[in-house]
Amino acid sequence: MRLKHSFAVLLLAGTSLVLTGCMQATSPATGRTFSTSVTEAQENQIGAEEHPKILAEFGGAYQEIPALNTYVDSVGQFVAATAERQDVKYTFTVLNSPDINAFALPGGYVYVTRGLLGLAVNEAEMAGVLGHEIGHVNARHTAERMGQQQKAQIGVLAGVLLGTLLGGEQGGQLGGQLGTEAAQNYLGSYSQDQEFEADTLGVRYLKRATYDPQAMATFLAALNADTHLEAKLAGNEAAADAYSMKQSHPRTADRVQRAIDAAGPATPGDTMLARNEFLTKINGILWGDDPNDGVVKGREFIHPSLRFTFTAPPGFKLSNQPSQVLGKGDNSVMIFDMAPSGTGDLATYVQRQWNPKAKVSDVQRINVNGMEGATGIAQGSVSNTPATFRLVAVRFPDNHVYRFLFAAPNNSFGGADAGFGTTVNSFRQLAANEATGYKPMRIRLVEVKQGDTIDSLAARMVVPEAKTEWFKVINRLDQGQPLQAGQLVKIVSY
Repeated sequence: MRLKHSFAVLLLAGTSLVLTGCMQATSPATGRTFSTSVTEAQENQIGAEEHPKILAEFGGAYQEIPALNTYVDSVGQFVAATAERQDVKYTFTVLNSPDINAFALPGGYVYVTRGLLGLAVNEAEMAGVLGHEIGHVNARHTAERMGQQQKAQIGVLAGVLLGTLLGGEQGGQLGGQLGTEAAQNYLGSYSQDQEFEADTLGVRYLKRATYDPQAMATFLAALNADTHLEAKLAGNEAAADAYSMKQSHPRTADRVQRAIDAAGPATPGDTMLARNEFLTKINGILWGDDPNDGVVKGREFIHPSLRFTFTAPPGFKLSNQPSQVLGKGDNSVMIFDMAPSGTGDLATYVQRQWNPKAKVSDVQRINVNGMEGATGIAQGSVSNTPATFRLVAVRFPDNHVYRFLFAAPNNSFGGADAGFGTTVNSFRQLAANEATGYKPMRIRLVEVKQGDTIDSLAARMVVPEAKTEWFKVINRLDQGQPLQAGQLVKIVSY
């Protein structure tokens, strides 16, 4: 979270695209026909117009290691060269986000996060992720989803690409604050059939590029291990999938393996992993949050430079975005951001100015660790389910006004609201000595020496908890694989 006001970007809200009526189209990759309102030329226009907005929403391109971007692009272009659509100019971008995510826009814009690269262990796994996204582009899945909406208007188009967390007029207005969360999960409306199709195409491209197709399955296993560990550390292991990239890419191990099997057995040349080459390229990559933009430690968010901290409710997973902090629990969400400059009386702001179209009730002035604040309640919906929203504004000693927006379904808001209150009351100013000593964590390579063990190497990790578990996950040692002298492994260090 950087020091700027949060005005969430709604993708396609300002696009100049004009759509025509539905027509029949054929997927170049699969031969399937479908109805759509979007031509291939319009797909290119969509991608070109939305690319800058994606960069703005996801922290921009990762630029600390220029050679890494060149490497990812070269692998992506290599895989894309085996795909059916050679009329598409592919653009591959590493996003400066610690989240594990990958997605594609129409027109060949493909994105992977630095968090995803930190989890992968070889080039084949990265190529599998890129191939899956290239599959979505070649199958024209976004165009197909647009056609399924039955209407060709910008509002509907934006809904197809983004999806929404909030519904209804009031919920929609408040939902603007959840723009980044929607953007992160805008692929959520891909069907299971489309995901299987993208996996099948991705495997096809991996084989053509002579990569080991099983890399698609090993990365999904790593994703499962990562999300379950994240959920366990957040105290909500039962809801592990809610923490996962799988939420926007609904894939299961059996479907991925079915896609691999459908491609036929690997030939002797289709087994490239390029493990050491990949590890060398990601050596030094940032892991987790940059302290200059705030740090997530479990449920706690700490911003050393702005000197504040708060703790999310139990079971919440926090995600630090460029202009806001997002939190998601089992059935509730939260957003923390900054109000526009010049905010006056806080009670008036919460009731009338934060969202003029929302009917905010039960407005109260509150005291948060010596800071003035105000809170109120509004009604709306989340995923078409009636929901109640808690709005809180707090004036910090530097006169900036920070905001918490919480939402939960009506039938569970009463119980959740106590946790929301605890989070607000945890918001406080950091003392000067508390705000020092935060260094960025990075992936570092270590060569296994004779006598090294998982525990001895894990002890060198600087993650705040679960050192051994994290070491196993990022090195694929969670299934009992042995260490070998001379092997390169990853640790998280400074």
